[in-house]
Amino acid sequence: MLFPSKPQKAMLIINPVSGKRLINRALPEVIRILMDAGWLVTTFVTDAAGDATEYVDQFGGDFDLIVCAGGDGTLNETVTGLARKGLTVPVGYLPCGTTNDFAVSRGLSLSIRDAVSDIAAGQLVSYDVGRFEDRYFSYVAAFGAFTSLSYSTDQNLKNVVGHAAYLMGGLIELSQIHPIPLKVTVDGTVIEGDYAFGAVCNTTSIGGTISLPDSNVNLCDGLFEVLLLHMPEDLIEFEEIIQGLLTQDYSSPLIEFMQAKSVTVESNEELEWSLDGETSGKHTSVHISVLPGFLKMRQ
Repeated sequence: MLFPSKPQKAMLIINPVSGKRLINRALPEVIRILMDAGWLVTTFVTDAAGDATEYVDQFGGDFDLIVCAGGDGTLNETVTGLARKGLTVPVGYLPCGTTNDFAVSRGLSLSIRDAVSDIAAGQLVSYDVGRFEDRYFSYVAAFGAFTSLSYSTDQNLKNVVGHAAYLMGGLIELSQIHPIPLKVTVDGTVIEGDYAFGAVCNTTSIGGTISLPDSNVNLCDGLFEVLLLHMPEDLIEFEEIIQGLLTQDYSSPLIEFMQAKSVTVESNEELEWSLDGETSGKHTSVHISVLPGFLKMRQ
C-alpha cells in the first residue's frame, strides 16, 4: 500500500491482558484496517498500570489519532495523559474489557472489527471529562458499596465468567456495607447524611449494574449526573433503593439524583474512590469538576 507523502499517524495503545485478551488475535486486522484507511500505525503495548498515560504523555503530541484497545481503565489512562498535557488529539476506543461501560453508554460497537472500522471512517464527537483533584475520569468517579468490584475481582475470574464475577463479588460485599457520613457540596448547595454509595458520572451505565435514564444524561452538556444512595436502615429500605434503581424512579428519599458542574465530597475518615472502575486511593476531601467537551472521539 502506498501512503500519501504526509500520511496521518495513528498511535495504537493495546492492553494485552484486558478482558478475554481478544485484542491479541485481532491486532493484525486492526492495523490493516487503519492502514487501509490511510493511517500510519505505531503500536505501544502496556505492561503495567499507568503505561498508557506515560505513552500519551511522552509521544501523544506526535500523532494525529490515538487508538486505545483495552478496558475502561486503559481508556482512563489515555484520557489522563491527554488532559495532563492539554492535548486535543482525537481518540478512538476499541472496548476489550469486561463491562465496557463507556462504550455501552456511547453506543460504540463491542466488536473489535466493527469498532476499528467505525474509527477509520468515523466523525468526531465531543464528550465531557471529569477532573478529580489531579486525576481525571472519562465517565465515573464513585465510592462506597460495590465500587471496589471492578478492580478487586480477579482478572482470570472476569475472563471466565464475565459479569457473573461482579455479581459473585457483590454477594460477598453485601455483608460489608456500612454507613459513610459525608458532607457533599453540589454547585454550592450543601447536603449531609450517611451514604452507602455515591457516583459523579457522565454515563448511562455504572459498573454494568446501575443504569441511568437516557433522557436525563447528556454526554456533552458540561454537567455531571450525581447519584447518592442513603444508607438503608433495614431490608425494606434496601429493597426500596434497589427497586428505585431498577425502575429508574428516584422519587424515594433514600435516593438523591441531581446534575452539577462542581462537586466536593468531605468525610471524617479516608474514603476509598474508584475512577472508571479502577482504584484511585483514599481521600478525606475531593473536589470534582467538569472539562466540557474535552474528549474528542472518532467513532
